[in-house]
Amino acid sequence: MKGHIFSMILACAVALCGCSVVKYSFSGTSIDPDVHTVTVNYFGYKALKVNPTLANDLTEAMKDKFKKLTKLEEVEMDGDLEIEADVTGYDVRAAAVTANEVAAQNRLTVSVKLKFTNRKHPEENLEKSFSAYSDYDSTNSLDAVEATLCEEIVEKLVEDMFNACVAQW
Repeated sequence: MKGHIFSMILACAVALCGCSVVKYSFSGTSIDPDVHTVTVNYFGYKALKVNPTLANDLTEAMKDKFKKLTKLEEVEMDGDLEIEADVTGYDVRAAAVTANEVAAQNRLTVSVKLKFTNRKHPEENLEKSFSAYSDYDSTNSLDAVEATLCEEIVEKLVEDMFNACVAQW
């Protein structure tokens, strides 16, 4: 009797597993098994205020994210997945104002417009804008803190864009 029940449970488990292709990964990604390559195009820069290294920093951080968290091969063009993006905003605004109407903190905000193409599964294609910011004390000049702020912002943006593309959160 126990052998019969075990056989039935085993048969059900096999039947359920055979019904669909499971997308699963310990890194949190959800990439179909037939997807093997990724192309990360160099990010463009369309913001009015110029940061000469930001687009390259974003591009390299996105490439690194795919290398570290997926087994996809990076190819120069026509990858199964393709990332294109433009930096569309680079702005500093007051984030907190004192009683004397003086900025106590400023906020650097970076905006990026992303286009994600999945050539194997076009229903997963995505066009979306992302933004991230970091605040700094107004007693500091932007030049003094810009590199540190941009590192934080790049990390946040890449995490959000990566998750939108392949973690589908």
